[in-house]
Amino acid sequence: MADRKTERLMNLIFTLLVTRQYLSKDQIRQAIADYRESNQVAFERKFERDKEELRELGIAVETGTNDKYFDDEPGYRIRRDTAELPDLDLTREEAAVLGLAAQVWEHAGLASSSTSALVKLKAAGVDVDTDVLRMAEPKLSAHEPAFEVALDAAARSVPVRFAYRRPGADEPSQRHVEPWRILSWRGRWYLVGHDVDRDAPRMFRLSRVVGDLELDGEPGAFRRPPEEVVSAAATALFPRPSDRVARLSVAERRANALRRTATHVEAGPDGRDVLVVPFSTGWDLAAEIASYGPDVVVLDPPDLRDQVVARLRAVLADTGLPSPGVGA
Repeated sequence: MADRKTERLMNLIFTLLVTRQYLSKDQIRQAIADYRESNQVAFERKFERDKEELRELGIAVETGTNDKYFDDEPGYRIRRDTAELPDLDLTREEAAVLGLAAQVWEHAGLASSSTSALVKLKAAGVDVDTDVLRMAEPKLSAHEPAFEVALDAAARSVPVRFAYRRPGADEPSQRHVEPWRILSWRGRWYLVGHDVDRDAPRMFRLSRVVGDLELDGEPGAFRRPPEEVVSAAATALFPRPSDRVARLSVAERRANALRRTATHVEAGPDGRDVLVVPFSTGWDLAAEIASYGPDVVVLDPPDLRDQVVARLRAVLADTGLPSPGVGA
């Protein structure tokens, strides 16, 4: 409930901030999903309470009409000059934290709702100023389905449970974790926390979560260790540095994630590129390469190629189709 209220307040701020005119109650209700899904009485109650909360936060909601010569319905807006912060003197570390928070905004479950609200306003003929939303422009990507739930659970100290497939394991195992922090490393997201079943700190790559990552308790159910303890655990558990390299033949304009990690790219035969990619765990890289199908072929080392071939053959076996001699 608290998350839904926070989302509604943020969307109300954006909705009233981007418009250059006063918005009627009906326009506001139609623009914001939580209001739209409420009956008239519930909407009125929520809207009045939300306006009061914004005022308590120092955000003034101005009331007025768009045409002073006619008896228009009163409307609402937030003036940009009253909502903007004064110049801040931040340290490099503070600025970096704020920048990262803004970049992750898209994946906190709020950007899609606020964008939807703006679309509805534009469709209603309301003039909006999207420049005020540049702070929300995301630059990080998080495609793992478990990301949003994991981020929310870590922020609110809610235990989670999920099925997790370890490298080399045939079947996933059930995990119960008290999440401490979400980390990004080389384009992949990790959850670090206390593994309840093993009574020890553990780190989990979110892309290896099988199915849904589910909340398994109430907010504040556990106490997060001091920051230095969390940082030390994350450092100790982090994947070891890449100590091997793979040479991969990659189709043109394909496998962009691999291209970003490549240390060298050269032209290969048949219009393909040859990428030199550092890695530490063959199991991980083989899984990624296999996901690209024929667009990526391992040239070297042989053991990595064998792992990719084994994965492709396993996929074929699951489909019941005969193997066409993969890797021959």
